[in-house]
Amino acid sequence: MGLRSWFGRGRRSDGASRPGRAERKAVVTDLAEWAERRRGVEVFVEPKTAVTESSVVLVAADGEFTRRRVPSPEAARAFAHDHQLPIYDATIVGYPQRMRDYSRRQNILERRAREQRG
Repeated sequence: MGLRSWFGRGRRSDGASRPGRAERKAVVTDLAEWAERRRGVEVFVEPKTAVTESSVVLVAADGEFTRRRVPSPEAARAFAHDHQLPIYDATIVGYPQRMRDYSRRQNILERRAREQRG
């Protein structure tokens, strides 16, 4: 599927403009490059809520992750299919423990770095 199927066209249901073509391409390219540079990447889809749009979380084998807004769960499925990545619904399966462990490790490293500086 191409960029057209990834983000669609026109206006969203809330009246806001959809991202421009360059922005859509940049998001797709960024996610694809992120996944290619890491091993064991899985895709977790987060549904739209009253506060946030639908989003996708890519989680690597070591727990490193990145999150991006997507126009729909279908767009996330198309991305995962196009890049041959496993995909899960975060509301059903939750997030992997390795993601929480990675965040915890990063917080510890940041705290140590601050302590060493000052």
